[in-house]
Amino acid sequence: MHVGWVAVFSAPAEGRLPSFAELRDHIELRLTRAPRYRQKLASVPLGLHAPEWTDDHAFSVARHVYRAPGPLRDLVEEVMSMPLRRDRPLWEMWICEDTAQEQFAIVGKAHHCMVDGLAAVELGSLLLDSTPEPAWCEPDGWRAAPEPGGERLLARGLRDLLYQQLDLLRWPLHLARSPVPAARQSAAGALRVTRALSHLLGAAPASVLNGQLSPLRRLAWAQRPLGDLRTVKRAYGTTVNDVMLAAVAGGMRSYLIRRGEEPVALKVMVPVSVRSSADVLGNHISFVFAELPCDEPDPLGRLYRVHAAMSRRKRDGEPDGADLVLRAVARAPAAAQQSLSRFMAGPRTFNLVVSNIPGPNVPMYMLGCPLQATYPVVPLSDRHAVSVGMTTIDERACFGVYADREALPDVDMLAHDIDDAITELLAVTSQARRP
Repeated sequence: MHVGWVAVFSAPAEGRLPSFAELRDHIELRLTRAPRYRQKLASVPLGLHAPEWTDDHAFSVARHVYRAPGPLRDLVEEVMSMPLRRDRPLWEMWICEDTAQEQFAIVGKAHHCMVDGLAAVELGSLLLDSTPEPAWCEPDGWRAAPEPGGERLLARGLRDLLYQQLDLLRWPLHLARSPVPAARQSAAGALRVTRALSHLLGAAPASVLNGQLSPLRRLAWAQRPLGDLRTVKRAYGTTVNDVMLAAVAGGMRSYLIRRGEEPVALKVMVPVSVRSSADVLGNHISFVFAELPCDEPDPLGRLYRVHAAMSRRKRDGEPDGADLVLRAVARAPAAAQQSLSRFMAGPRTFNLVVSNIPGPNVPMYMLGCPLQATYPVVPLSDRHAVSVGMTTIDERACFGVYADREALPDVDMLAHDIDDAITELLAVTSQARRP
């Protein structure tokens, strides 16, 4: 369940590639802006509450940033197939140099409990600069806070449980003080929750994408000018996200037909960020479920169906309703949380995740080296063999198709199919514009 990325940098127009030591020192210095990356998880005694973040007394950037040889694709497979070690902060970066091509790549991963996809992009922004000249960052002289003992962790866990129970009492008090506004708010929230639950509980169709998984992973990628997606968006009054989903539907349709499978309308989970300005580098996402019309042979038909479904979900406030569902689950007993979480992440609930992760829309640099591409890794939950992410970087749309290596050994073909589906949408758009 790690979020990941592959970032590719080219050499400066004038100058050399930075050394591994220079890159590692740069990463260490920029971590002063992200204190969570120097913390690890400590279990609360008796399992009374969720684990707590505590400073890692053994923290060293050398335990998280590694040098590795290429080829890059082999490195990505190896890194993404290895679980993160739980005795330290839950992130790693691997630097792969390619002096022959005058470029280097950073393969990074962080556990989903630390960041969502958007926060991973924001972490990248902390490491990058908008100018070739790096901004100065003052060392913070960090020292680990004293490690809490078992009694202190237990006391904190009990305190947090008490706060949760007190929080549950706030609503009746609010209702008593302001019955009419509270009743309206409650009715609106109940309606959003009902709509979110109706799509959550709808069974996903059986699919070859939802078998048993191996520990092995593979990332395939493709890149398009962001203008290609915007051209389709403007022509039909949709969104870039709609175009991406329609392209994934078209690509998945071609892929399934090639495998001899009957293409059916799949159920897709689309993460939606509901983070506030206070959620700095955190993980606060909701979701919507929608139909991915892989059964539709017409590319415009796929786009219109996606647009209609996503517009309806937004209009009905389903991301907020799903967020209320998740908040309710978080207040349930631990055993109930685990059962509900397994159900919500199971193959009967959805077939695959497709995520649009907006990145910086200006050129970015690391130690003077221009960022050329960032390919996202969207985590796979149990019995979900593939996920698709798209990150937009300075007028480029970078697709990362992440899969179980044994279930989808030909996942590179799926990345090509998604790319071809965008070309198909562009061709139809071009024909429609002809007099």
